[in-house]
Amino acid sequence: MKKVCLALLLFCYLAACSDSSPSFVDIASSDSSKKVDGMILVHGGSLTLGSNDSSYRVNERPAMNVLLDYDFYMDVHEVTCDDYQNAAKNGNLYDFGKCEDGRYPLSNVTYYDAVLFANAKSKLENYDTAYTYSKAIFDSDGHCTNLDGFAFHPEVNAYRLPTESEWVYVASRGWNPSRNSWNADNADFKVHQVCTVEKDTLGFCDLAGNVKEWVNDWAGKLRDTTIVNFVGSAGDGNIGERILKGGYYSDRASNMNVVSRGDDYTVVSSSRAKHIGFRLALGSIPAPTWLSVSGNVQSRIVSPIVSASTLKRFTGTNDMILAFRNDISGNLAYINYKDVVLTVTEISDSMEVYHPDISPDGKKVAFCTKFEGLGGDSRLYVRDLNEKGTNLVKLDVASAAIPRWRILENGDTVIVYVTDAGDNKDDASFKRTSTWQVKFANGKFGVPEKLFDGAYHGGISEDYSLAVSGARLLRARMAKSGSTVLDKARDTVWYNGEQACNVSLAQDGSKRVAFLDFGGNTGRTFANENYSTHQRLLIADSTGKLIKSIKATSGYTFDHSEWVSDGKTSNIVATLANVNGAHTKIVLANLANESIVELAEGEELWHPTLWVKRKVSSTEETFVLNLDSAGVYYNNSGACPRAAIFRYKMELLWHYKDSAKTVILGSSRAYHGVNPRLFDEKMKVVNMAVPAATIYGNMSLFENYILPHMKNIKLVITSIDIDRGYLTGQDSENIFYKTYKSYPGYVYDENHNFWKDGYPEGLYQATYESAGGDSVLEHKMREDLGYYSLFGSSWATTSVWVREDSCWMDEKSDIYRMNFGLLERLLQICKENDIFVIGVLFPQNPRYKDTGAYGYTGLRRSEAPALIQEISDLSKVYSNFILVDENKMGNHDYTDIMGYDNSHISDYGTQQLTHRLDSLVHTLDIKF
Repeated sequence: MKKVCLALLLFCYLAACSDSSPSFVDIASSDSSKKVDGMILVHGGSLTLGSNDSSYRVNERPAMNVLLDYDFYMDVHEVTCDDYQNAAKNGNLYDFGKCEDGRYPLSNVTYYDAVLFANAKSKLENYDTAYTYSKAIFDSDGHCTNLDGFAFHPEVNAYRLPTESEWVYVASRGWNPSRNSWNADNADFKVHQVCTVEKDTLGFCDLAGNVKEWVNDWAGKLRDTTIVNFVGSAGDGNIGERILKGGYYSDRASNMNVVSRGDDYTVVSSSRAKHIGFRLALGSIPAPTWLSVSGNVQSRIVSPIVSASTLKRFTGTNDMILAFRNDISGNLAYINYKDVVLTVTEISDSMEVYHPDISPDGKKVAFCTKFEGLGGDSRLYVRDLNEKGTNLVKLDVASAAIPRWRILENGDTVIVYVTDAGDNKDDASFKRTSTWQVKFANGKFGVPEKLFDGAYHGGISEDYSLAVSGARLLRARMAKSGSTVLDKARDTVWYNGEQACNVSLAQDGSKRVAFLDFGGNTGRTFANENYSTHQRLLIADSTGKLIKSIKATSGYTFDHSEWVSDGKTSNIVATLANVNGAHTKIVLANLANESIVELAEGEELWHPTLWVKRKVSSTEETFVLNLDSAGVYYNNSGACPRAAIFRYKMELLWHYKDSAKTVILGSSRAYHGVNPRLFDEKMKVVNMAVPAATIYGNMSLFENYILPHMKNIKLVITSIDIDRGYLTGQDSENIFYKTYKSYPGYVYDENHNFWKDGYPEGLYQATYESAGGDSVLEHKMREDLGYYSLFGSSWATTSVWVREDSCWMDEKSDIYRMNFGLLERLLQICKENDIFVIGVLFPQNPRYKDTGAYGYTGLRRSEAPALIQEISDLSKVYSNFILVDENKMGNHDYTDIMGYDNSHISDYGTQQLTHRLDSLVHTLDIKF
């Protein structure tokens, strides 16, 4: 808040003391500044991101003021093919092959390609690097689709992508697309050499037009405020969306602006297209500021380090959630390893959060307000583990600390807690404390029940034979023969009475006890070396005998150690403290090979708990799926931009294979345009459409999966996208073309002939539990049966433009004919299997009537009627087919509010279209 207030004062000062444009220093004529070839030095100043104009999309509103109080360099023009190839020859970069022209901007590159280029250039010129990562993943064409452990370090003086704020600050001062851009009016729908149109008034080229440009930020929310040195969203907003700026050669100059942040489809780090390139900035960013996903200002962020796939090697599953306290903000934070892109979500609150523990089902989190070693009254709460921390409930007792979830033999879920987590060294004081449990069901606490005296907050074994605690002394409560710790037990002190803390009891049947010590004699003798406080994790058996020790990473010591277990495989999660005592890392310690895996990095991270879905034992002798492959339809390879959506479509396929009777196929128009929930229940509809899909890809999905497994299908409803008829489907957007090879689930299916000889039991469950999309995508796909609604825009607020050259049929008629042939093939297969097909021409912006194009991706309007008639006439050959034209060459009755953008309808339009389809189906002789 202080930073925001300071920003407001500084903004007013700058507005009063400067003119409307900043002072730019041309490095070619500057004697006082370092000269950087091909870059211009920019002095800081004020700018505005976003707009208050309601015609812009939700993530482009409201207007937000930003102040940049530092200088930086920025490229005069976009990075060219020659620039990249020169760096590739001298640096560690993949060579993408020769461009048509070396002066063309490098395009068709991912965000990560740009990042690697920036790092390579930094190294070649003896700078440090602004980006760090642990592993790079490339597709078959050599493009980088993911960087494990990726982190941006704004404080480093290095080459990097410009932030959105820097890009807008520079572009807005000389913005004149009609004069300074290659656009739809002059570019002939193709890229041109850089700087071949007039430079802007500040000396930059192609900020508008030619190709769109990656900037550094996540595409998070904007706020109606003023922020200093804004570097973007602190997280990916659950879907991993990035920002593109500037427009490209197919955009009209009148439609280009500095506000827009995206492309036709959601852009993620692995996206690439022939109209996407980048330019670089150079320089450090002092005191950077982020906005959290919830819109709070942050001066520090926490970064996930390890990927879900890497962590799975140690835990055996992707179904994991890491929760911890961010000690800087005091908030509970968590990372869900099933998300598309790993991000840290913080639950903003004013109450203290210590010792979080995640419920057995992974949906709630318990925490307290005092930490181990600190005596006094503590409060215990439970809340939903989501961004808002909903359904917060408080345990109504005098004091409760260090909660631990537990499932009783009768199936009840309880929370075990202690009355005081303070120093346990004094026997009398310790005996005045006690250990309790309370049932938690239906979002409410039951009646607390005392278990025994003594604050045994380190855990109770599953068989109730052992309980442990540690806050100075390692205390144990050991059941006597034939009894439990709830009845007849002996309280004792282990570890020869030497100081110990952070005690945790494994919940895997082994009754192993992990703890930290203070370099005591007992530990040193066992490790056969001297070591400092908390430098080693110590493991004891159920009798207190030391059996293992793991040394911390050099330069660090352990803290906040806790067992992690799925009931069979166990590891230990802990924090690492540096030489200054700051807990900057959360790690996983693997007991098998004593390796240390870094999970997250920040300024001060406390009390991690890693929830891992527990394994369920089975004694049935059936075909055993390889869970490293079965149902793993998504990973972080980034090979297919739509992989997360495809993954949920596969889950729907296996879930509804026996009940579905109607399937929706097609592109984003069907994905956003047909709602299964609005059909007659007897039709049993599932939406299997995917954005950017073509009939080429749909045929693979239909023939290999839908037809063999959804045996009760009676109706297929598919989008007919004649304006997209030039697309071959032979690209990364179609997962069934090549990129499926990057996802083990599809390869596993292919190796078993797509299970056409019989569905393997457990495949749906394996798919359900596999890594997938963010929580929003997951919820929509499961709750709405594959339909994804669109809100927040309309045709009235969308500028009409044509993405592709309307004359594409002149050169690509053979591709259109191929796609027409695939449609006929679909109709023939469906006819042979007694399946009716409804093809839908979805409504597009009615203002295309005023252009020479049929729709968003072109096609001459004069050509469209004949093509539509040809498709409609297929019903004369295939009696199981009917074409529904809801576009009517733009003369439709879908009002402005029923449109979302030029190519898609909103949820209001979906309601009208779906109801019409439902009514039509009722007139057809289809026996559901």
